[in-house]
Amino acid sequence: MTTGDRTSVGLLGDEAAIRLPGFDNALAIQLGTFLAERGLVKGLPIAIEIRMGDWTLYKAALPGSAPKNDGWIIRKARVVDLTHHSSLYERVRAEEDGVDWHLKHGVTEDTHAIHGGGLPLIDSDGKYHAALIISGLPQIDDHDFGVESILGFLTQ
Repeated sequence: MTTGDRTSVGLLGDEAAIRLPGFDNALAIQLGTFLAERGLVKGLPIAIEIRMGDWTLYKAALPGSAPKNDGWIIRKARVVDLTHHSSLYERVRAEEDGVDWHLKHGVTEDTHAIHGGGLPLIDSDGKYHAALIISGLPQIDDHDFGVESILGFLTQ
């Protein structure tokens, strides 16, 4: 297991903590910029995207990121779009339940990546709007950077 001590219950708590007051294109740009600036300060070699389905609302490729991050981003985003849960939650839940996540959902690993770094952007009313995807760090770090950054964004 590469998910450490994470549990599905704890990851659902992460999702509840990062609910947004609302969502539109302007917020997507503000949030994405906040993450990019935070990543630059920390010197993280990451790519960041906010996607609404196939539509990219925000994208940044920080120094040290690579073209391969784009493939991971698309595959993680598909998981979040399909389930409206974080990609790490989906991985941990499948491990806890002892199921083949890809078989259960009728998709392949070539198109859907259950690796940390994909987060659902859900408003305070519970409506799913988009996926925030981080790629470039180990999966736990991608996830944690996203959660910590959204929390920072919400409290600024």
